[in-house]
Amino acid sequence: LITGAANAINQILEKDTDAMMKRTANRPVANGRMSVNEAWTFTGIAIALGAYILYTFSLEAALVSLLSLFLYGFVYTPLKKVNSIAVLVGAIPGALPCLIGWLASFSEGQPHDWTGGWILFGIQFLWQFPHFWAIAWVAHKDYSAAGFKLLPSDKGPTKFTALQTIMYSALMIPFGVLPYVYHISGVISMWIVLACNVWMVYVSVLLYLKMDVGSARKVMFSSYFYLMIVFLSLYADKFRG
Repeated sequence: LITGAANAINQILEKDTDAMMKRTANRPVANGRMSVNEAWTFTGIAIALGAYILYTFSLEAALVSLLSLFLYGFVYTPLKKVNSIAVLVGAIPGALPCLIGWLASFSEGQPHDWTGGWILFGIQFLWQFPHFWAIAWVAHKDYSAAGFKLLPSDKGPTKFTALQTIMYSALMIPFGVLPYVYHISGVISMWIVLACNVWMVYVSVLLYLKMDVGSARKVMFSSYFYLMIVFLSLYADKFRG
């Protein structure tokens, strides 16, 4: 509900630019199926319900979720047209659901250890850079036409962008070991996560060597499968002591 509200705010504020881009033109506010007032009504209801439900689990989870909503809807969204640092800012609310879920898992009165939540946050935070830059590479013409500045280079898809993709993919390798080091999950998931991280580095290097949309798509689709495989393996192999 909170994520839906954040996405709704994004679509309200970007309705005009969404209408200009092929991949977003069919969104309900952009194409007129939903009015702005209807979208704000949905947003308000979703925020209220989402925050209340999270509050029944954990006050901290509810507060962090509202922080995430604010950062995504009112900081990241307008910043996309100002500077590519928006990707860095947007990666924070993009990764906070991991921390929110971790905080919500503690029983009332149970001491809260934030370590595991921050580790999961770090994995998803770093993942977003190769993931999002691959999307921005593929959709560069659409984004540029709408005035979005989402690639790290003002000149568009360049070697510098590809190098940044490699760098963040490489940083994911040590972070992928932390769940095992901190006894959150076992050795089997550690090797699965390591293999996924090495694969992300590999496809990022291919992007640097080939510098084409096809290679960017490989990074993009690899990132989709990466998140699913990594988190499912960590969950299946989690420490239950």
